[in-house]
Amino acid sequence: MFTCCAVAVLLLSTANSQGILKKIKDKAQQTTDKIIDKKIDDAIGTNTNNDGSGSGTPDMSSVGRSGKPSNKSGEGLISTPPNVSENLTSAETAFKAAKYSDARYSVRQAMLGVQMEIGKKILAGLPETISGLKKDAASDKVTSAGWGMGWSGLTIQRDYKQDDKQLSFTIANNAMWMQAVNMYFNNNYMQTSGSEQKWKQTKVQDEKAIIEFDASSGYKLSVPVGQTTLLVYEGVNFTNEQDFMNAVNQIKIAAIKEQLGEK
Repeated sequence: MFTCCAVAVLLLSTANSQGILKKIKDKAQQTTDKIIDKKIDDAIGTNTNNDGSGSGTPDMSSVGRSGKPSNKSGEGLISTPPNVSENLTSAETAFKAAKYSDARYSVRQAMLGVQMEIGKKILAGLPETISGLKKDAASDKVTSAGWGMGWSGLTIQRDYKQDDKQLSFTIANNAMWMQAVNMYFNNNYMQTSGSEQKWKQTKVQDEKAIIEFDASSGYKLSVPVGQTTLLVYEGVNFTNEQDFMNAVNQIKIAAIKEQLGEK
């Protein structure tokens, strides 16, 4: 019970401080960039003699350590989601010890771990093939900022490909994307009936949506679900709208909403 209360309090505090933290982060990044630029300038110098002559060409001989070999091995970093249970335990321990910074860090790590696991489960539940297009396993991606309440900052991606035909599917918890889509619904933008039709409102599995078409990029369908979650389908080289929609409908929205806890 204590753990749940502590987590709730800490998450609320985190959400309220996001704006301030972002400003601090941006300022820190600017300062860091200036320091890095100065260190690079100091390292390369300028090829100017004491008498003021010289071409001003950077002297690259002083950059890096002399004789340092180029890296030719290594498998990179292991992508392992943070352990939720361990981080919740750490958060509770830190909170009891009044180490609030450590407690907040552990809560964020726990939230990050939850989001990553949910993303992996959603990808595992998607079809292996859609309309003859095979999933591109290398394109599967789950990205999480681990900030805020709910699924804020979570992005899940998968591509299906066959030759030059492709369906890309993205689940994004992005307030700005959602706001842009909702503008169409809330302001009743005009639709045309001629050949210049670029977008229109539609429904997909009982969910309202916006479908667009561009001659260079193909079809795009945006489906808002819940408060801030947006499903985006992008189709390249589909024969027509119906061909594209047949592919879209093979991804069950209800199952995704259930996993995300959206209503």
